[in-house]
Amino acid sequence: QVQLVESGGGLVQPGGSLRLSCAASGSIFSVNAMGWYRQAPGKQRDMVAVITFTGGSTTTYADSVKGRFTISRDNAKNTVYLQMNSLKPEDTAVYYCKLFGSPPAWGQGTQVTVSS
Repeated sequence: QVQLVESGGGLVQPGGSLRLSCAASGSIFSVNAMGWYRQAPGKQRDMVAVITFTGGSTTTYADSVKGRFTISRDNAKNTVYLQMNSLKPEDTAVYYCKLFGSPPAWGQGTQVTVSS
């Protein structure tokens, strides 16, 4: 069984910053990539950023967060981070960590609220 433990969410004013962390543990056979997705009320869950753990460190970002968010990883700790800067009210959502590997897994989610 795989556990993904997310942390770092909270309430922040527009223009502020937050850093999310996601640590994977348990019976993990392989990690190909990890990423962050988000889901706002009444909307579908969308990809925010993904980073590969094999074959280099390739990153992919949603257009809406490019230049503001940065994803990074610690292979040894099976941990992924999401540095979020210049936050906007439209970034408000539950942020979920996803592990692409064997087995695949989702975290429970952490709430990010951007409001004055």
